[in-house]
Amino acid sequence: MILVTGAAGFIGYHVARRLLERGDDVIGIDNLNPYYDPRLKEARLLQLRDFDRFKFVLLDVANRAEMAGLFREQRPRRVVHLAAQAGVRYSVENPFAYIESNLFGFQNILEGCRHTNVEHLVFASSSSVYGLNTRQPFSEHHSADHPLSLYGATKKANEVMAHSYAVLYRLPVTGLRFFTVYGPWGRPDMALFKFTRGILAGEPIPVYNEGRMIRDFTYIDDVVEGVVRILDRVPVPNEAWKSDDADPATSSAPYRIYNIGNNRPVELMTYISVLEKALGKKARLDLLPMQPGDVRSTMADVSDLERDTGFRPRTTVEEGIARFVKWYHEYYRV
Repeated sequence: MILVTGAAGFIGYHVARRLLERGDDVIGIDNLNPYYDPRLKEARLLQLRDFDRFKFVLLDVANRAEMAGLFREQRPRRVVHLAAQAGVRYSVENPFAYIESNLFGFQNILEGCRHTNVEHLVFASSSSVYGLNTRQPFSEHHSADHPLSLYGATKKANEVMAHSYAVLYRLPVTGLRFFTVYGPWGRPDMALFKFTRGILAGEPIPVYNEGRMIRDFTYIDDVVEGVVRILDRVPVPNEAWKSDDADPATSSAPYRIYNIGNNRPVELMTYISVLEKALGKKARLDLLPMQPGDVRSTMADVSDLERDTGFRPRTTVEEGIARFVKWYHEYYRV
C-alpha cells in the first residue's frame, strides 16, 4: 500500500490517480482545509473514489497521535508526502500555518515512516529553496541555504530533517523540488487559475514585477511522471560522497534530492499571451511591484532526473495551457 498525503490537493490528486491507474492500493489523507475552496478538493476526491483500491481518511498531518495511529494501522509500504501549507505570499501573512503543517506535520511523517519501516519516503520540496541563489539553471548540487520566504525555509528544513532520519535510522528518503506546477485541477491561488478567471470575467489580472518575471512552468503530467519514477527508485548511499566536499544532492546515507522542472523557462508576459490565445480573449493587466518572497527567475537543471530515470519534462506551455483551459471550461461550465 502507498500512502499519499494531501490526496485532495492538486499534485496529490494527480499522483494518487496515477498510482491507482497502474494498479497500486492507495490510502489518501487530507485535512480539506479552507485555504482555497474545499469544493474543488471534494471534487478531486470524488474522482479518486471511483477506484476500489482507494481509501480516504480525513486527517491533518500535524495531528501527532492520529498520524501515529494511521501508520500503526495501515503500515504503508511507501509514502508520497505532498500535504503542506502552500503559497509563498501567504507565508508572509500567516507564518504559523507553515510551521504547523510543514514542520510539525513533516516530523509526524518521518516518525511514522521510521517506526513502520517504510521502504521509501518521497516528499515535496520546492524551487523556493534556491532563494537568493541566482546561478541558473538551479542545480541540486548548488547551495540552497538562503530562501527568501518562510515557505521556502520550511521546505529546506524538510530536506535537512529528512537527511537526519536517513543518517540516524537509514530511512530511504527522496526530496523533489517542484518548479511552478500548473494544469487541470490546479490551485485557484496560482497564477494560471487567477489569470483565466480574471480574463473571462473581464477583470484586471495581477501581474507582479510589472511582468518582468521568468518561470520554469511545469505541466502536472510531467511532474506526476517524475514522482512515480522516483518513487520506484529507492535511494542508496552515495559511496563517492565526501564529507570535506559535501554534495547537497546526495549523502553517505540513503538520501537524494531531485529537481522536477520543465527546463524551458518562459517570460510571464509570453505565458499570458499563450493563455489569451487559448481563451480567445485579451487580458487587462494590473501591473504591480515585486512581492516579498518572490524571485524574478527560475530554471531547473533536470540532468540528474533524466540520467537516473530516463525521463525529462517535455510538455510545452502551449500544450499545457490549452489542456487547462479545456478543463476549466468543462468544470466551471463557462
